[in-house]
Amino acid sequence: MAIFLDENSKIIVQGITGGEGTKHTKRMLASGAQVVGGVNARKAGTKVDFDGAVLPVFGSVAEAMAETGANVTVGFVPPAFTKESVIEAIDAQIPLAVVITEGVAVHDTAEFWAYAQGKSTRIIGPNCPGLISPGKSNAGIIPADITQAGTVGLVSKSGTLTYQMMYELRDLGFSTAVGIGGDPIIGTTHIDCLAAFQDDPQTEAIVMIGEIGGDAEERAAAFIKANVTKPVVGYVAGFTAPEGKTMGHAGAIVSGGAGTAQGKKEALEAAGVRVGKTPSETARLLREVIS
Repeated sequence: MAIFLDENSKIIVQGITGGEGTKHTKRMLASGAQVVGGVNARKAGTKVDFDGAVLPVFGSVAEAMAETGANVTVGFVPPAFTKESVIEAIDAQIPLAVVITEGVAVHDTAEFWAYAQGKSTRIIGPNCPGLISPGKSNAGIIPADITQAGTVGLVSKSGTLTYQMMYELRDLGFSTAVGIGGDPIIGTTHIDCLAAFQDDPQTEAIVMIGEIGGDAEERAAAFIKANVTKPVVGYVAGFTAPEGKTMGHAGAIVSGGAGTAQGKKEALEAAGVRVGKTPSETARLLREVIS
């Protein structure tokens, strides 16, 4: 088992012929993911050769789905065109849209997030590394060779910390690791992933990585307290961040004492989550709770 992504996932890549799309399509294919085609309206009808894997390029997500049976799209589309590409994916009713692009305008994200409400497409991102179910599939830019399949579920705002935690716990392995992104508005949230991991029989324990800014971690803590019976450990990035300064992610800003790392740590601990001061300590805590 896994969440959102498994061995039956058929992936298309929006922006497959661009630099980032080409590079990461190669990496997804090399990891064993079932990438079945791509989308670029200007190059529809052509094919792209990825070291012997020849993939067709379609004019639209709907056409790609009809021809290949795709149920996942990964978007490497420039920020100015990301909103249109996500709305196209939503209109095609693809079940999962992974939006890797960084620098998407917040009002654009708000628009396609609102457009998706009540429809059948789950959005992950934007500004995220995507997700991986090791040994099954990989949709995005997460390295596939730093861990293995296992029983730990991971949800993280930070791409880099996703990779570090996967490596720290590589001997235990992961059911699925989801990088949800750190922008002020995102599709899939900590809570969405926590609920899915709670329901996934393969996942025995959960690591949740947050960061300063907003109240997502506090809301996740309340959800954990009310709904999650599996052990959860956490890490909050940004204990040393100066107030009022954006730190890397657009959503990682502390203002007026709200959204601090300490406040998030206290909320999580009040919900029974053990919170590490460093990623390595968080990995050690995870080992302790499952031993």
